[in-house]
Amino acid sequence: MATITTPRKSVAVNPLKQSQPLGAALAFLGLKGVMPLFHGSQGCTAFAKVMLVRHFREAIPLSTTAMTEVSTILGGEDNVEQAILTLVEKSKPSMIGLCTTGLTETRGDDMTGILQTIRKRHPELHDLPIVFASTPDFKGALQDGFAATVTSIMKELPRAGETRCNQITLLIGSAFAPGDVQEIKEIVAAFGLHAIAVPDLSLSLDGHLDGDYNTVTTGGTTLAELREIGSSVYTLALGESMRAAAETLEAQFGIPYEVFTSLSNLDAVDSFLEGLADLSGLPVPDKYRHQRSQLQDAMLDTHFFFGRKQVSLALEPDLLWSTVHFLQSMGAEIRAAVTTTKSPLLEQLPVETITIGDLEDFEQLAIGSDLLIGNSHLAAIARRLHLPLYRLGFPIFDRLGNGQRCTVGYRGVMQLLFDLGNLFLEQEEAQTRH
Repeated sequence: MATITTPRKSVAVNPLKQSQPLGAALAFLGLKGVMPLFHGSQGCTAFAKVMLVRHFREAIPLSTTAMTEVSTILGGEDNVEQAILTLVEKSKPSMIGLCTTGLTETRGDDMTGILQTIRKRHPELHDLPIVFASTPDFKGALQDGFAATVTSIMKELPRAGETRCNQITLLIGSAFAPGDVQEIKEIVAAFGLHAIAVPDLSLSLDGHLDGDYNTVTTGGTTLAELREIGSSVYTLALGESMRAAAETLEAQFGIPYEVFTSLSNLDAVDSFLEGLADLSGLPVPDKYRHQRSQLQDAMLDTHFFFGRKQVSLALEPDLLWSTVHFLQSMGAEIRAAVTTTKSPLLEQLPVETITIGDLEDFEQLAIGSDLLIGNSHLAAIARRLHLPLYRLGFPIFDRLGNGQRCTVGYRGVMQLLFDLGNLFLEQEEAQTRH
């Protein structure tokens, strides 16, 4: 069991974590026709929008209730009402995703009561789903906001229906990029199963050109699909942070679930495919049997470069869990593990110590490593320590293709092996030259 440490500093120096509202916005962006709405100041929304645009290099729909000093003191009900009515008039969203920020959470706005009052005053909003998620950015991190939003979606939108024996629900955590979601959906479809993925970033932030300009998301899980989730025969929760959302579906509709904490190493992918085979009654397709043999060969080719290497990671808990297990399966050793927020997984990680801290803590702990893994904010640390950096997580703003990257399934794990193996190989060649 790992020892969890939290440095007792009065401030975060060089912060690692991203805010809960940013995670909420990312989750809402995986729904089709949605407009995420931040209940807070314009600055909170602008910051989140910049982060998302830089990472995905896509147009990001994001709106704000534009709270000022006066409205914060007097109450934000009028701002919420005006923002919703303006969005309905100008953007015509299928859904509105409303989340709070530190400003309004500190004041303590009664959001449930505010929404009920607004609906009473405006009957035309009766059929418009407004999903609310409480996401204070003075606690938790991106993963927490993302998970809270998915749980709120599961509470608000699915409806009971007759069970469909080939329909399953995929609850996909914040650790999975749009390319990962696409690969997961293709694997599920190969077993003859119809999957409703929530949120489905592979249709909204995968990087594609649309014919017309839209003010809301153009792809993702549709409202009709969200309504049908109550008819699914099973729920697959991908990432420990999705457990609460899966439990919500079980409590409401009696749908059983299973949590897969990783899809990024051989054993994890094997378990996932075995689970799909059990659900569908079909054998694992030959395509994936062949990919598995390719991955085994790739592991043989690359394990010489991973053995006994010291790796330091700064990642959200779900992503930290899967990456640590991937590295250890290849013989690498964890020098330092820094994360952003609490998770039940952390104590179970097979490392000595995990620090819930910032990048100042990470830089001190990472001295003596062979490789750093984390987002683009680690680049300056990598230069100071003269170490290679593998960019993973959010945000990545100094590399292209973040909407297409895949690190799950046999194919994704194989690519991850080659990418990291090549970094180790380059490092050895550089050391030889010097």
